Amino acid sequence: MGRADARRAQAQDSRRAAKSGGIRGLFTWKKLLGTFFGIVLLGMGAFGALYLYVDVPAANAMAERQSNVYKYSDGTVLARTGKGVNRQIVDLDEVPKNVQHAFVAAENKTFYKDQGVDLKGTTRGLLNTLSGKGKQGGSTITQQYVKNFYLTQDPTVSRKLKELVISLKVDQKKSKDEILAGYINTAYYGRGASGIQAAAQAYYGVDAKDLDVAQGAYLASLLQAPSQYDWNSATDTGKRLVKERWAYTLRNMVEMDWLTESERAKLKFAYPQKPKPAAGMEGQAGYLVEAANKELDKQGVTGEDREAGGWTFTLTVDKKRQQALEKSVDDQLESKLDREGNKIDATVQAGATSVDPKTGEVVALYGGEDYIKHYISNATRQDYQPASTFKPLVLASALENESKTQDGSLIGLNTIYDGTSKRPVVGSDTPFAPQNQDDRSYGPVSVQKALNSSVNSVFAQMIVDVTPAAVKETALALGVPDKNFPERPAVTLGTMNASTWDMAGVYATLDNHGRKVTPHILQSAEHRDRTVNAEKPKREQVISRASADTVTKGLTGVVDAGSGGAANSPAYDAAAKTGTSEDNKSAWFAGYTPELATVVALFGEGDGGRKQVSLTGTANSGRASGSGFPARIWADYTLGALGGGSDKTFDLQDVERGEVPAPPTPSDTPSEDPTPSEDPTPSDTPSETASETPSETPTTPAPPTSSSPPVTQPPTSPEIPPQPGEDDGQPGERPGGDGLLGQ
Repeated sequence: MGRADARRAQAQDSRRAAKSGGIRGLFTWKKLLGTFFGIVLLGMGAFGALYLYVDVPAANAMAERQSNVYKYSDGTVLARTGKGVNRQIVDLDEVPKNVQHAFVAAENKTFYKDQGVDLKGTTRGLLNTLSGKGKQGGSTITQQYVKNFYLTQDPTVSRKLKELVISLKVDQKKSKDEILAGYINTAYYGRGASGIQAAAQAYYGVDAKDLDVAQGAYLASLLQAPSQYDWNSATDTGKRLVKERWAYTLRNMVEMDWLTESERAKLKFAYPQKPKPAAGMEGQAGYLVEAANKELDKQGVTGEDREAGGWTFTLTVDKKRQQALEKSVDDQLESKLDREGNKIDATVQAGATSVDPKTGEVVALYGGEDYIKHYISNATRQDYQPASTFKPLVLASALENESKTQDGSLIGLNTIYDGTSKRPVVGSDTPFAPQNQDDRSYGPVSVQKALNSSVNSVFAQMIVDVTPAAVKETALALGVPDKNFPERPAVTLGTMNASTWDMAGVYATLDNHGRKVTPHILQSAEHRDRTVNAEKPKREQVISRASADTVTKGLTGVVDAGSGGAANSPAYDAAAKTGTSEDNKSAWFAGYTPELATVVALFGEGDGGRKQVSLTGTANSGRASGSGFPARIWADYTLGALGGGSDKTFDLQDVERGEVPAPPTPSDTPSEDPTPSEDPTPSDTPSETASETPSETPTTPAPPTSSSPPVTQPPTSPEIPPQPGEDDGQPGERPGGDGLLGQ
């Protein structure tokens, strides 16, 4: 090697040494340590600034949304409503302690000791988010609560950092119990259930307070993967994983001394029930909820209050009786209708209300075929006439006012009236001469017989004897609404408007010996911040017991030997009245037993509810009268609602029999005085179609001078038994000849 080469080699070595020394000088331990602490300090400063900058926000809207729950009287869920969220917030003390511990054991064993954050888990979550693996990684219960209650589920770095800061602050401001309560009330458990109360109902059909530790451990296990761990939809892998998670939760409980080994050994996996469709407003539920909401408005729980959610409304409705009523309507009516192929059947609407006559509690209600198809409740609508179901109230008023006939006889069940069809009333400034059913005349007839066969002419004269004003006063006191209720003789035929709800209250009052019964459907309304107990209606005596019991006695005759024969059963004691309004637009059966008052009605509804149409021809049965479908629904329901029958009987006191004029002495009897016929005197040719509205204009010569028949020769023959079609006294078409009516 030459000298020049040696110098070049030496220069290269020098350059390499200088370069090596420069790198080592740049990354010395001191410099590396200084840089590390600088980054840490910078991070701490940034976090400190973030801590000061980020405040605990208000709860997000979704976290505070709750559903309202409507329950049957036995506590089972009828329906849930409210903003599309199935959640009810419960206080932590309503959740069993071992169930609380199950959630802590499953999610965050150090919950009661930590500061609200898990730095290792949060770092892992941040890295997963940055690497595109989604929202994975461990978090404390506090962090999950913060995410659910204050933030969103978005898998972003900014949300994760906010979660960390807010969790630290929340842990300082709130107790561990408050945080745990917030967590289990906001977490999503699958099956549409948010919060532990909704989850307990969805998976086990119980309230959160009734969960056991095995069930609680399953619900706690669900939170890791609700859709994957739902036993009824899980794959084999999902089932294996949730069982492992369940066992893991219980092992942690043992480790934390929240469960003994022997207790753990006895526990078996808590298989959840099959999922059920969310309770909505379909079927009868909507009608029941609507009726409850109307009552809540009166009780001061407004629509705005309900909209906020979180309420539990318990109704008076008996679940078994409600099901019995629905089944009876289906079996006795709907199964016989052809709503798609028959225009008349398509117009038929059924409604019913059943009331406990001792308490006024509505125990069952039928509003229509389906609330989502027919929003008008047929149970509470007041746009149809109650027809001849009003006649017993005319008698009640006569009894209450100790009214007398035109010849001075005290009115009672044995009092004799003239039952001639189209007979003009006596003593009224407004002329009225109603036609009886099928224009049939009865001649001299007792009030009892007139009730049995619903004789129009008798009750037309009776309301004049009592006065329409007095009858209206009695009717309003009993519960008939003051809707289209003029003080005229024609109202004796029930030409005002009323609902099955109204008439159920009226008949329940008669059943209750004249003490007012006001139907109500709300038992209680409870909220975390407020409880409303249903206002108990006044129970004043609106008519005397003697008057009410006399009417009841008369109505038992309607069932035993009159138009209410379809309800006659050895299984129970019953009193009832049929009714069919003008042109057969509505048909009614109102009746009661000592334990239950129920009113069933059919309505002919056309043009989307804007028009009333005739029911004649329903199910190809001719005239759809009160003694037909309504009576059969009533009888079938009552038998089921009473559990197959009842041995209770009416306790009747001081029944008023009324007065019958004594026959004159033989010397006073004209030698050629006509003898009343044993049979009623029908018109020679009954019209096929009677007038729609009973005329208040006389169509016959001058009226007789007394409401009673001639008394020179009182009737001696037995009264004629009820005939087919005598379901009420309203004018209308003749029976269709199918043998259905009046049976």
